[in-house]
Amino acid sequence: MINKIFALPVVEQLTPVLSRRQIDGADVIVIDHPRVKASVALNGAHLLSWKPEGEVEGLWLSNATSFKKGAAIRGGVPICWPWFGPAAQQGLPAHGFARNQQWTLKAHNEDDNGAVLTFELQANDETRALWPHDFTLYARFKLGKTCEIELEAHGEFETSSALHTYFNVGDIGAVKVSGLGDTFIDKVDNAKEGKLSDGVQTFPDRTDRVYLHPESCSVIHDGALNRTIDVVHHHHSNVVGWNPGPALSVSMADVPDDGYKTFVCVETACVTEPQRASEEKPSRLGQTIKIVKR
Repeated sequence: MINKIFALPVVEQLTPVLSRRQIDGADVIVIDHPRVKASVALNGAHLLSWKPEGEVEGLWLSNATSFKKGAAIRGGVPICWPWFGPAAQQGLPAHGFARNQQWTLKAHNEDDNGAVLTFELQANDETRALWPHDFTLYARFKLGKTCEIELEAHGEFETSSALHTYFNVGDIGAVKVSGLGDTFIDKVDNAKEGKLSDGVQTFPDRTDRVYLHPESCSVIHDGALNRTIDVVHHHHSNVVGWNPGPALSVSMADVPDDGYKTFVCVETACVTEPQRASEEKPSRLGQTIKIVKR
């Protein structure tokens, strides 16, 4: 799927390394830079891919996902905002509406190391019908050897949120994630609280956990691709670890039946402690990703 995005015809060449292309009628910004290749959909300000020079792709994107406007994209980095998980009332979209809205590319620049893109979403009639607040939300991506993502929310409200990052791995059976702390809420087991003896999570089956006292850096140990990925979290209260396992993967229309084998989600999140944004002080959530060869 990522190769397909880079093969799309250019609709508009924005700069020598940035172009606008379309898939299923939706706009995608493609970064084709000597140091990094990446792509971001305007639908959801959704980072689809990030591949530093000389590395295997860092993110996982489903071959079965829809790119149609308003559809949630499966893979990459979905922005879950202004709530994480199921909505407080029925009929509202899970994980909020930011990932289903059309954002605007507000600024971009590039240098020898990569590119920086800033996207903006403002409250509109559609969002106010779902959530009665005015807001301006920015998503910044600094894409090069590292991938830096920051959400910045302006307004007067409380939110829960997550950067729901899907990391590309060689084989989920050879993956360990460390730095997760000692306690978690197990969403597969009726939200019971559990303990990790050493802060290390493996993924033998369906896993969906909210870690309550994570370290500032989670490390994905990928035995099959023989690399680690450092995930540094900023302005967070939680980290979420997720993999659907075989049974759920088969039931998900936008995931190949064996799709669960090649990704793990390690999410920078504010779930158990909502964040407050004010006009004087915006709320922020950030993540810095770096691939380390072993």
